[in-house]
Amino acid sequence: MNRFLKLLHASEENAEFHGSCLIGMVHLRALPGTPRHEHSMQEIEEMALREAMMLADAGFDAILLENMHDLPYLNRNVGPEIVAAMTRVATVIRSAVDCPVGIQVLAGANQAALSIAHCCGLEFIRAEGFVHAHVADEGLMNADAAELLRERRRLGAQEVAIIADICKKHASHAITADLSLSDHAKAAEFCGADAVIVTGNATGEEVESDELDEVREACKLPVLVGSGATADTIPSLLRQSNGVIIGSDLKLDGQWKNDMDPARIQAIIASRS
Repeated sequence: MNRFLKLLHASEENAEFHGSCLIGMVHLRALPGTPRHEHSMQEIEEMALREAMMLADAGFDAILLENMHDLPYLNRNVGPEIVAAMTRVATVIRSAVDCPVGIQVLAGANQAALSIAHCCGLEFIRAEGFVHAHVADEGLMNADAAELLRERRRLGAQEVAIIADICKKHASHAITADLSLSDHAKAAEFCGADAVIVTGNATGEEVESDELDEVREACKLPVLVGSGATADTIPSLLRQSNGVIIGSDLKLDGQWKNDMDPARIQAIIASRS
């Protein structure tokens, strides 16, 4: 078990369940070839490194890299220029911080994320579309658990944990409307995910408390909150989950597109104690 998974499982060793893992997001500026690209790779790397070090120094338990500014997203296949750029940034950040680092390549480029993580020594990937098809901005996205796990075996990348979104945000799940959230959680566990992520309907939107309880009761995997967490809600969210991924609330005015806000970062860390 890698050290990121050890962090997630640590809370379950207590008699009274209480998560404690805080994962901070680093949103890379728009990468080469994408519609909003405007910074050089040197600038993108420096900004990402600065943000990652801010989070690590503040006391976050893990960092998650993501190409959030690459809107609109491609479906699964993002191109070699994105993989190369994210590998460059991931290598620098991995060398600069001691905490676990993960990566997500939008949208649903899970095999690319796995390759980057394996080659750069990252501990986990965030994988959307792992089980059950859904329709998102990018169009229809079919499940890729079978291909992804085979690729992990082929690469010898078992040290990279797969943290899977279920009923993910920014997507319609009408195609699986006859399945409950519990069904999605059980499917992710059955297909080999190492943990699951529960989100609200969109970036920055809160997760429903009863949905967290439902997923925890449905499977034995660690459960993470994947959207909408704030310094005010983190204490209650950590009572229902193994950890919380924070993105928007780290930023000025709570907007994901903005720069990091040191005061908000400190408030999030303080909310755990």
